[in-house]
Amino acid sequence: MSDQPSHPVPQRIALVFNPAVSDAEAITREISAFIQPRLPTSTVKNFSQKDFPAAVRAEPFDMVVALGGDGTLLRVSHACSKREIPVLGVNLGRLGFLAELQRDNWTSRLEQVLAGKYWIEMRMMLHVKQERGDRVLGEWDVINECAVMRSGGMKMVRLETSIDGQPLTTYAADGLITATPTGSTAYALAAGGPILPPELRNILLIPVAPHLSVERAIVLPDGAEVSIRIHTEAPAVLSCDGQHQEEVLNHDRVIIRSSELSARLIRARDRGYFYRNIAARLNRNPQSAE
Repeated sequence: MSDQPSHPVPQRIALVFNPAVSDAEAITREISAFIQPRLPTSTVKNFSQKDFPAAVRAEPFDMVVALGGDGTLLRVSHACSKREIPVLGVNLGRLGFLAELQRDNWTSRLEQVLAGKYWIEMRMMLHVKQERGDRVLGEWDVINECAVMRSGGMKMVRLETSIDGQPLTTYAADGLITATPTGSTAYALAAGGPILPPELRNILLIPVAPHLSVERAIVLPDGAEVSIRIHTEAPAVLSCDGQHQEEVLNHDRVIIRSSELSARLIRARDRGYFYRNIAARLNRNPQSAE
């Protein structure tokens, strides 16, 4: 297709599986056996998702195949973002919003990718910084979202929020989600936020259970900086892509802006795939049928 330019045939491929999925390692071996005769001069290595971050720091790869759910694809894409390595997702989970291949139907599209017939979708990331007084406690890059939330108990947190140094509002709520377009189909969607196409570079603010506060989602342009000053007497937490959980104290500040990094996802389908995914997946939540 015209929107699937030719790329060099990958020479160094990593297959990364989630060992918590019962058949993930077996499918990984099956895919490895599929690749090797088609790319006899290429190197193919298998890793568990726990071992992969160290491996990608130690050796170069042209392409990474992530086998698991969306969480696995997020973790692998995090590890690959600093080295600008594209990631091909194989869905072994439930919804699989981000994956390109499915558990029972991966051969034809994988063959297409191995022939270099694919395009790379750039996904915006956010940079998150937590400050306490004049100290920086930590910095993270996220693909989906960061969320400042109450942690246990029933007391709300008050979140004094500014955009580019200008006061926006003080939310009295269970929390506040700051999401990318990728994250707009994750926690932000469950909190009532809008769905944003993945090619956009907007920042999405969504309060969680606001009480007599601004309750609508706000879409900010690329380049905006969000500052959240936390006012709380109860335990609170900063969650980054659900992977990093940090304690938040009264008067801590969280600053969010666009990251210099991007996640790179390999696509073999045409660019209208996103809307077909939305239509198919929002009409059935697999968990509701269990």
